[in-house]
Amino acid sequence: MLVVEDEPKIRDLLRSYLEHDGLTVLSTGLGAEGITLARHAQPDLLLLDLRLPDVPGEEVAREVRSFSRLPILVLTAKTSSEERIRGLELGADDYVTKPFSPREVVLRVRAILRRTAPAQADNDDGPASYGDGEVVLDEAHRYAVVRGQPVELTTTEWKLLAALASAPRRVFSRYELINRARGYEFDGYERTVDSHVRDLRAKIELDRHHPRILETVVGAGYRFMPRRDPAGPPETAGPTPT
Repeated sequence: MLVVEDEPKIRDLLRSYLEHDGLTVLSTGLGAEGITLARHAQPDLLLLDLRLPDVPGEEVAREVRSFSRLPILVLTAKTSSEERIRGLELGADDYVTKPFSPREVVLRVRAILRRTAPAQADNDDGPASYGDGEVVLDEAHRYAVVRGQPVELTTTEWKLLAALASAPRRVFSRYELINRARGYEFDGYERTVDSHVRDLRAKIELDRHHPRILETVVGAGYRFMPRRDPAGPPETAGPTPT
């Protein structure tokens, strides 16, 4: 899920409670970044403060609603019924008035997710295969197999790889990736992402200096592009003429 809240203490408090409840949380303090994350990360729910420093929360909700039906839970210090009704008219599914209990927010989030969750299939989809079997990821059991060999990954490496594999060929910015892996951004996060990608390449690439699975897109980020060696198997000689 995505938390858009400009007050760092409130944002950190919400993230702590939500993660303790087992949710994966992306967060930002800016409305414009919130719109970008909602569009590209496709979270299950948006927790949105209406008072943001760059883009009003109402405008964020309106923009998100133009391309997504993800549930929106509004945080507001505005107590008049007209303001709350306007938030709901913009497409919000529920609202919480500040000051609030973090536990109440978690309960409301869970209630919305239960209402909006798609019906679960009787059987899960099992491991996902990419690049004609070059990379196999099992989300449920959290393991990776590359070229037929299991690969030991750290928690952060797994989260980065799973995030990239969630949308093959799409470019993920470093900002998106650190939010997927850690749930928040911090000073120097770009170097942290680069370091983890370097370690990940050392484990899954045949040649980490010439990566064929995790590609760098200069000035933009990284993308997941697994593919078999184009050289293929050696040709078989035909029958000897008689």
